[in-house]
This record gives sequence, C-alpha cells and structure tokens, in this order.
Amino acid sequence: MITLYAFRWVPDFAKGYVRDLRVRWALEEAGIPYRERLIGLDEKTAPDYLAIQPFGQVPAIEEDGALLFESGAIVLGIARRSEALMPIDPAGRARTEAWMFAALNSVEPAIANLADIDIFAEGEAWAAARRPAVVEMIDEKLSLLEGWLGDRDHLEGRFSAGDLLMTTVLRDLEHTDLVERRPRLAAYRDRCMTRPAFAKALADQLRSFEGNEPEG
Repeated sequence: MITLYAFRWVPDFAKGYVRDLRVRWALEEAGIPYRERLIGLDEKTAPDYLAIQPFGQVPAIEEDGALLFESGAIVLGIARRSEALMPIDPAGRARTEAWMFAALNSVEPAIANLADIDIFAEGEAWAAARRPAVVEMIDEKLSLLEGWLGDRDHLEGRFSAGDLLMTTVLRDLEHTDLVERRPRLAAYRDRCMTRPAFAKALADQLRSFEGNEPEG
C-alpha cells in the first residue's frame, strides 16, 4: 500500500492548500488506497526524512520500498496507472502530461509569487511596488487559459490529471478576485472542485490537522 507523507500541523492559512492535497485527490480519483504518515516540522530536516524528500517538504510517497517526491511527479505516476486521470491512447496521454507541466511551469510560478507577496511580505514596501507587475503577469496567463478553455468543460474535453493540477494552482488565488473576474475560468475551477474525489481529499487533509498543536 502507498504511504503518503504529510505534515501534522501547518498555520491556518495553509490548511487545505498543502501540496499533499494534489496526491490525495489523484489517489481518490484513481481508486488507489493509501495510508498517512504525518510528520512534525521538527522531523522534516531529520536525516531519515531527507533520505525520502531531499528538500524536507511534503508530499512524498513510499510503495513497496520505492520512494517518490514532488507533487507533480507523484500525480504523474498515479495518472499513468489510471485511465480516470489519463487516456490510454498515446496522443491523449501526451496532451495530459503537457497540461500537467503547463499548470506547474507556465501558470503556478507567478501565482506562487503573488502568494509570497500577499501572505509572507504583507506591508513590505518592496512587495507593494512589485505586486502590480505580478498581477499583470497572472492576468495574462489567466486570459490565455480562459481563451483556450472557451466552451470546454475541461482542458482536453474530459477530466484529467492536467485539470487536477490546474485546479489546485487556481485555488491559490482564492484570496483575490483574479479568477472570479473571469466567469468561464471560475466555473471551470468550481466544476473540478465539485468532484467527490476532491471533496474527500480536502476533508482528509483537514482532518489530519485536527487536534494537533502548533509546533515550535
């Protein structure tokens, strides 16, 4: 059985957004059972965990002695095992993989930059000066993404791991109105988030934090 490594505590603003959510969601869509291994913040830099996740982050997974880290790589591995997340034809698989990389490389970096500005550098003069350019960059990405979607329900006509990752990226803008300004894009995000597998994954991540005290 797959063992999923995740944190047992994070600050309130991060609950529901930690990257193991992507893996939980993919496993739920694929119908693959797993068990949690929750670690404390003091464990993430311990030698034993760094041997599993070289950067001390989550998620990581272990299955039959094989280790894998980075949420995108893990979701890709799961998708390659499940037609629910990736078509079986070579062209469909390639397109799914392209959208997975697009979510994590073409869209996410600018959004992550904005999160750093709004959450971790709030009130800093440099952040206020930098924010308009970052918002402009995100707006351009979202405009192109919405243009691609058009009247499609999903990126390639059916839900795939590409939609899964893209949705988790768009969720990181929920503290802004940047997605809501684009009704078709907001509807796409919400459509993906109404999937039962997403609801189960989110509930399971939130449950993992219950009753756990802040760590030094």
